[in-house]
Amino acid sequence: MKKKVKWASLLTLSLLLLTACARGDVTSQSTDAWERLIYWFASIIKLLSINGQLGIGIILFTLLVRTLLLPLFQLQMTSSRKMQELQPQLRALQEQYSGKDLESRQLLTEATRKLYKDNDVKMSASMIPVFIQMPILLALYQALTRVPELRVGHFLWLNLGETDPYYILPILATGFTFLSMWLSNKAALERNGAMTAMMVAMPLMILLFALSAASGVTLYWTVSNAYQVFQILALNNPFKIIAERQAKIEEERERRARIRKAQKKARKKK
Repeated sequence: MKKKVKWASLLTLSLLLLTACARGDVTSQSTDAWERLIYWFASIIKLLSINGQLGIGIILFTLLVRTLLLPLFQLQMTSSRKMQELQPQLRALQEQYSGKDLESRQLLTEATRKLYKDNDVKMSASMIPVFIQMPILLALYQALTRVPELRVGHFLWLNLGETDPYYILPILATGFTFLSMWLSNKAALERNGAMTAMMVAMPLMILLFALSAASGVTLYWTVSNAYQVFQILALNNPFKIIAERQAKIEEERERRARIRKAQKKARKKK
């Protein structure tokens, strides 16, 4: 599960590090292939900016990108859910093959591989979507930070090239980040320290980042994480998952009760 937490946070951490890594403006004269992609993204944002409102363009383009990537995000979340469901069985295998010798490790690896195969869990299902999403979201992020035209303009109370003077967007971005992570882990059968630490640390990192970032970038983070929350509630609702799991437990309990009742009745007849 620690590996899963690592991959789940990799994309966000990479985007945050771009604040320090990205250098130089990207313009229509840029010839580098990566910078051409960045400028193409910026052109789409400007095209979507109704009445020249870049804030609207950023919102619409973020929603568009997130919707196009929805199948990949859903694949990633479905894989995560399956991994969570298998944690008790995986822990049992770790206890069964708890030895530190090479043979025990090999047996644990083989048993884990068989457990994943029997339950149709593929590790690549959680990692491949990350690698596909990353260049797209990185290009979008850099379009907001490196294209001069997207660092100017006003939207509502915001100057898109400056920080939010009322801290509304940083608070919203932090809140949606925490809510999306909390909802993602809500239905987990087991939780470990890494999951809990990441659920606290990631929103705090977003808050620190958003307090010093341009409002255009913070607007992107807010919309993106809000979309994530609604995606989870619509397609992977943890409350529904918990209710279905509890219903199965109750059904199994009633089945066993009926069996015991039938066996008791049979013994009385004898």
